[in-house]
Amino acid sequence: MRAVRYHQYGGVETLVVEQAPDPHPGPGEVRIRVAAAGVNPVDWKVRSGAVREVLPVDLPAVPGRDAAGVVDEIGEGVEGVSIGDRVFGLGGVTGATAELAVLSAWAHAPETWTDEQAAGAALAAVTAMNGLNALGPVKGRTLLIEGAAGGVGSAAVEIAVAWGATVIGTASERNHTFLTSLGAVPTTYGAGLADRLATLAPNGVDIVLDTAGSGSLPDLIAIAGDPERVSTVADYANAQRLGVHLANAANDPALLAEASDLGRQGRYTPRIERAYPIDEIAQAHTYAERGHVRGKIVITV
Repeated sequence: MRAVRYHQYGGVETLVVEQAPDPHPGPGEVRIRVAAAGVNPVDWKVRSGAVREVLPVDLPAVPGRDAAGVVDEIGEGVEGVSIGDRVFGLGGVTGATAELAVLSAWAHAPETWTDEQAAGAALAAVTAMNGLNALGPVKGRTLLIEGAAGGVGSAAVEIAVAWGATVIGTASERNHTFLTSLGAVPTTYGAGLADRLATLAPNGVDIVLDTAGSGSLPDLIAIAGDPERVSTVADYANAQRLGVHLANAANDPALLAEASDLGRQGRYTPRIERAYPIDEIAQAHTYAERGHVRGKIVITV
C-alpha cells in the first residue's frame, strides 16, 4: 500500500510517501480502504519525539490515529459491520495516513457527512465527549469552553449544545462568527475574561471545559468556583496538581455511535478548515503545528 511514514523522530522533513506493508486486522478490528485521515496535535507531537517517553512508537511509523473509509477486511469476532460499509473510527496512536488502516473502534458514517468530515470526527468527538462527561450532565447548565474554535473545541460546542447546555466559547475575534454558527456565545480569552463573563452569564458559569491547554486552568477554576467543575483535555501538566478532571481520548465505539447519531440528526457536523492530498502531508503538519486551527485538518488519500 501507499502510506506516509517517518523513519526517525524529527520535523516535517522526515515525512515521506512510500510503499509500506499492508496491515491486517486482528480479533475485534476491521481494516478500511482509507478515503481520508485526520491530522491531530498528537500526530506531530509523536513524530517530533516530544512525547516519546509516554507514547513511544516503532519506527518506521505511519502518522495518524483516526480515519474514514470503506471496510474491506474484518477481524475475528467482529459483528455489526460488513465489507463495503462506510465507517469512521480510531486505530492506534499511529497507522491512519495510508491507503489501508486498521481500526479498533468505529461507527457507521452518516450519509450527511463527506469523507473529509467523517475523517475529522472520531478523535475530536470522543475527546470532547469524555471532557464533557467528566463534568456530569450538561443539560440546563452554562458551560464555558476554553479554546472553542479548534478541532476538539468546536466538536464540544456542537455536542454540548445538542445535549442542552448554554455554551460560551473563547476564541480569537476572527473566530467569533464561526463560534456563533456552532451555537455558542463567543468571547475572547485572556485578561479580563471573568469580567466579560459577568456580562455574558450574569448567573455565573456552572462548568468549564479546557481544550486549549494554554495554562489558564487557575483562572478557569476561579471562574467555576471549584476545580471539580472544571475538566481539561489538554493541560496534562497541571490537571492533577490543581485537582481538575483530566479527560483523555478513548477508542470507545459507544461514543463514536453517539457522534454518528448526532450527525444523522444534523446536530453535529465536523468542521474542516483544510484538506490536503496525501502528497502534501508535510504542508499539513506544518500548518497544524502553527496552531490556531479552526476546526480540523484532514488528508485525502
